[in-house]
Amino acid sequence: MLGPVILAASRSDRMRRLISAAPVTKQVVDRFIPGETVDDIVPVIAELTGRGLELTMDVVGEDITTPGQAAAARDAYLALVGHLADLGLGERVEMSVKLSMFGQALPGGHDLALANVRPVVEAAAAIGTTVTLDAEDHTTLDSMFAIHEELRKDFPRTGCVIQAYLFRTEADARRLAAAGSRVRLVKGAYKEPAEVAYQQKSEIDKAYVRILRTLMEGEGYPMVGSHDPRLISIAQELARRAGRKPDEYEFQMLYGIRSDEHLRLAAEGHRMRVYTAYGTDWYGYFMRRLAEKPANLRFFLRSMVSKG
Repeated sequence: MLGPVILAASRSDRMRRLISAAPVTKQVVDRFIPGETVDDIVPVIAELTGRGLELTMDVVGEDITTPGQAAAARDAYLALVGHLADLGLGERVEMSVKLSMFGQALPGGHDLALANVRPVVEAAAAIGTTVTLDAEDHTTLDSMFAIHEELRKDFPRTGCVIQAYLFRTEADARRLAAAGSRVRLVKGAYKEPAEVAYQQKSEIDKAYVRILRTLMEGEGYPMVGSHDPRLISIAQELARRAGRKPDEYEFQMLYGIRSDEHLRLAAEGHRMRVYTAYGTDWYGYFMRRLAEKPANLRFFLRSMVSKG
């Protein structure tokens, strides 16, 4: 029940100021966002890849109000590509982008976002990696899928994200489960109305399993975005039934959540990718992590009490 309240707070300037000013906040944020700059994050990339993990990198920041800010977001990702090239990691590290950060919500935003994200995808391909387009609220998805389709004409490994709690997603999954596609399935972390999304956890979980079965039985490359032990077990069973080898799908989890499970899955031979965010505009990302899982919120509140 607290999830919608927290998501509403993520859009409140007053709550942003209050939480950002709390002395303990940065210590807790560091659990989920291990750095603010590319230089901060390079040792994290080296450590995680050295432990057998793969990564997808997210430069946080969605509150874009000018074309100049969107261009700066593009340049931040291009700088990240440069560092990944220096590290020589190739397919071990990809990138995740939110098109809102590239100007999607601005006037003429669809074309602007496509123009800004294309050079990032091109640069990623040049060093042997790729980009996944993150899903945001349901009003943005038609644009996201159209940009995804356009990018795949030249860069077919470009991935996208679908959200199990949306009614539309089962149809989207059937369309996307084609040869060469890369699709990350998540439950969903935005506040969506009952007209377009399941509201109960049990219904979301059931939808997740139905959609994951479609992806596993399809010809694309499924990326299982979940920390739920039950869903992880189901994913392994669905992969087995579909005859998939360990390198024909992967698990993805957030940095700072169930880190022991990351290592366990990797040690068992699974592809395990850690979604790792960095940057200064962390507030919206942080609040969604609190909303997704009660344990995250309890961790934050305990830290505020013990450090206050």
